[in-house]
Amino acid sequence: MSQHTDHSTGASPAPEATPQTMQLGAARGGFLSQLRVTLARRTEGRGLALLTVVVIAAAILEPVVFTSYQVTLGRVALIGLVALGLTAVILMGELDLSVASTLAVSGVVMASIPDIWLGVLAALATGLIIGAINAFFVVVVGINSFIATLGMLFALRGLAFVLSDEEPVRLSNIDAGIAFGTPLLGPLTPRVLLFIAAFIALQIFLSRVKAGREFYAVGGNRQAAMDAGIPVRRRIFTGFMISGFVAALAGVINTLERTAADPTAGSTVLLASFAAAIIGGVLLNGGRGSVLGTLIGALALGILQVSLTLSGVQVDIQDIFIGVILLLAVITDPANLRAALAGVRSSFRGREKAQTPV
Repeated sequence: MSQHTDHSTGASPAPEATPQTMQLGAARGGFLSQLRVTLARRTEGRGLALLTVVVIAAAILEPVVFTSYQVTLGRVALIGLVALGLTAVILMGELDLSVASTLAVSGVVMASIPDIWLGVLAALATGLIIGAINAFFVVVVGINSFIATLGMLFALRGLAFVLSDEEPVRLSNIDAGIAFGTPLLGPLTPRVLLFIAAFIALQIFLSRVKAGREFYAVGGNRQAAMDAGIPVRRRIFTGFMISGFVAALAGVINTLERTAADPTAGSTVLLASFAAAIIGGVLLNGGRGSVLGTLIGALALGILQVSLTLSGVQVDIQDIFIGVILLLAVITDPANLRAALAGVRSSFRGREKAQTPV
């Protein structure tokens, strides 16, 4: 069929729709629709935005951050390890504020035992026990997780000081600690490799294992999860024990690299790790988030902290930066923005009704 021009309008008519063009349009529409759905489900946007800003600023102001691989990666790994454990708990709508003290007391337990391998096992067991105790207070006793873990934060900090006599406890095998800080693969030290292993393990658990996927159901709607037959109490116990174990692992790594256990260790880790999880898109109310987002948040904050340290910024000032970033992350959460907009709309509607004459 030859094409002709519509003389009344001077334009060519639209091409006829054929099965091939209809299928192509449907495919394009389906792809775009699927892309929009996928992007809407992802929660890492704020973390990626912060990471981009931090990387650009560091490249301009403190480029040495990207050549001091061991320092930067070590800081990211320490923040990221604790943040991974927190992610497992926050996904279920709970909090674990005791991770910093768990890190400290586990390191002291490890350094107090002459046999280094026995000390490592004892430290990791300590983390599991602390996680189980936290879960017991939350699940069985019924105490709010914020209050329960806040109490454990102070109790464990005191225990770390008591066990260490308020002094750093040196490792009996200092050579093992020195060897542990030696890079194994390029700039990657055992600390970084263990962090990567923990990241992969938790990613597989939360995305591929049924028990891990149920964490999202527990955080999304706990009553619905119970009605569906999900063992909610058992999942909460599992989440807190994962958090305690990972915090203890961070304590072991920190003690080995420093060749001594400091009862004040972890005091600057809690805020940064918590911020890494929230900035990475983990919803405080639970049910949404990803391990990948936590990793992105840890990268952003780790690079930021190292940059500020190299610039001579004091730790207290660094905490102010992290606190402001955390506040912005919470405020800019899409759910919070929608709730705020809904509140503004309802307020304006109420004023309009009040001003409308009867």
